Amino acid sequence: MSNSARRGLMFVLSSPSGAGKSTLARRLMQQNTDMVLSISATTRAPRPGEADGREYHFVDHDRFEKMIDEGALLEWARVFDNYYGTPRAPVEGALASGKDVLFDVDWQGARALRGAAPEDVVSVFILPPDMVELERRLHTRAQDSEAIIARRMAKSADEIRHWDEYDFVLVNRDVDASAEDLQRILTVERGRRSRQSWLSEFVTALLKGH
Repeated sequence: MSNSARRGLMFVLSSPSGAGKSTLARRLMQQNTDMVLSISATTRAPRPGEADGREYHFVDHDRFEKMIDEGALLEWARVFDNYYGTPRAPVEGALASGKDVLFDVDWQGARALRGAAPEDVVSVFILPPDMVELERRLHTRAQDSEAIIARRMAKSADEIRHWDEYDFVLVNRDVDASAEDLQRILTVERGRRSRQSWLSEFVTALLKGH
């Protein structure tokens, strides 16, 4: 049967900053051209090279709080003095059309998504090989000041403590191997009976022809 008959899934990736989540998310999108990325809304300022509607929907605090009040977000959280949240309408539309939606969120966002759509969520937590390597990666990407890196490292332990809330956990020692593992997880989850909306009708017709 065609892939359009399958209900899409919400593929959730979380990790402490620097563990490789964004790199793995890009790999997954490149390998699955029919997958769409959930673009979060945020009140933080754009970083150099970021564009509105590509990395994030950049909104002010008043607009974000209005979205909360209107129920326009599947989940939201306050992180490092800024709001982050997932607009509801594009996600629900993609799932209904059989497209998978990739989420790059923290443990709070993952927990909220599971609460909002438990049957649709498949969650993966990505761990660094060790904390020394995690700090090295944060310095290497040269996006944040020393003060921000220190805050991110302090927050990492809290993030990691939530590893056991996830369906799958990967230790990202090698990005190529981790990307292959992620693809295998996605492939298996796509094949779950509960996501094959066409199966019931197919089996009924099959038995009628017996």
